[in-house]
Amino acid sequence: MHRLALPALTLALLAGGCGTVGQRRDDAPVVVSAIGGPAEPADPSASEMTTAQRVLMGATAQGLVRFDATGQIEPGLAERWIVIDDGRSYIFRLRDAAWSDGQPVTAEQVVRVLRRAAAPNSRNALAPFLAVIEEVVEMTPQVIEVRLKRPRPDLLKLFAQPELAIFRTRSFVGSGPFIASRDSHAGLLLRPAPDPTQPDDHSGPAPEETVRLFGERAAVALARLRARQSDLILGGTFADWPIVARAGIAAANVQIDPAIGLFGLAVVRPEGFLADAGNRAAIAMAIDRVALTSAVLPDWAPIETLLPSQLDSATQPTQPDWAPLPLDARRQNARARVAAWKRAHPGPATVRIALPSGPGATLVWAYLAKALYDIGLVPERTALDERTAGLRLIDAVAPYDSGRWFVATACRACSSDAAALVEAARDAPDLASRAQRIAEADAAIAADATYIPIAQPLRWSVVALRLGAWQRNSRAWHPLNHLRNDAE
Repeated sequence: MHRLALPALTLALLAGGCGTVGQRRDDAPVVVSAIGGPAEPADPSASEMTTAQRVLMGATAQGLVRFDATGQIEPGLAERWIVIDDGRSYIFRLRDAAWSDGQPVTAEQVVRVLRRAAAPNSRNALAPFLAVIEEVVEMTPQVIEVRLKRPRPDLLKLFAQPELAIFRTRSFVGSGPFIASRDSHAGLLLRPAPDPTQPDDHSGPAPEETVRLFGERAAVALARLRARQSDLILGGTFADWPIVARAGIAAANVQIDPAIGLFGLAVVRPEGFLADAGNRAAIAMAIDRVALTSAVLPDWAPIETLLPSQLDSATQPTQPDWAPLPLDARRQNARARVAAWKRAHPGPATVRIALPSGPGATLVWAYLAKALYDIGLVPERTALDERTAGLRLIDAVAPYDSGRWFVATACRACSSDAAALVEAARDAPDLASRAQRIAEADAAIAADATYIPIAQPLRWSVVALRLGAWQRNSRAWHPLNHLRNDAE
């Protein structure tokens, strides 16, 4: 395998020796780079947000609950809650909170935003997993109830996602924990939102209590950090990981989250060679997952199952039929399958794979392309949004720990039987039935070979030593109000 060459401009930006991040003054604002697109307000009920937009929404508009530094649930707009009716009713009592103009946040406003996010026609990325919500009602000006069709113990983790943050629908302004503004500097300045229960402090926040947020490409973020002009990079993925090694960042500052989710190829157009489950399994057998993941990051562990663990399934993750075979035997079987198909279909057997841009994606492509060439297929790489692709990479962190999310997200073009089981898991009347349907859907998708697992999502950050409260977690989510030990 040839050594990956980075653009000369990127290498120039990142030039410099290896050093520990943390040379900035401790009484200066915390400067954060979120990878991917500008840090601009976005409506989560109308489009899928970029990483920078999710970070901004999570910083300026909290939900009923939110994640702490460890990825666990903590109060947000709700100061407390109870679960009744065998898990079919969540009752939240709102704390005293205010919008950025000082007006109080009311239960009526919260109900309106949640109803909009959970509506059947909503484009919110989490809307498919909110269908269990039967009704959101205002019980009093400070109490709301979320009534469910069926019990869902993982509902709070959904409510903690920035896609379900409570904001004013016209301005996308929330109630904190920060208020965003622009000043003479680049980026957005985030100041702690005033606490309506405390007397006004006219002195304003100390510099170290504020955050300056940038949304930018990984190379620019690393260049800013190498110039000691930032403290934190969030949202790194496999696509840009090779740049980190070239940037000369000290190992003490580079952090890898133990994220759980999906990183694999989903069949999106089951046509031509991909129309047959045995052919799709041949591709799954051909991939050398250990070599692929090790080439990107030696500690990146491969995976061969859709579910990373049992989670809330009734059984352990379904192993594919070919799992016991060594790689050579897998590839021998795959070559025989391709040869048989080509005898019946003369001409090149082309498989188009949609991948993102970035040096890490190019490295992954090299191993995928080699695997397909080795068994007699002709691989073609396309852009991630190319509609002619037969396979598309899914690289997503699970918003909550349920097999239902895994099977539903992986089932892009699965069989009608597998799709019916995925829907049955959603509509199961109780948790035991749900667990059984998840297990059956997992087995059906494995037999269908419409999702080809490769690994768990790779998520990295670069963290200055002054940010002592930052912690790795399985959500790969790092709230900006939990970066410093002396922060609230």
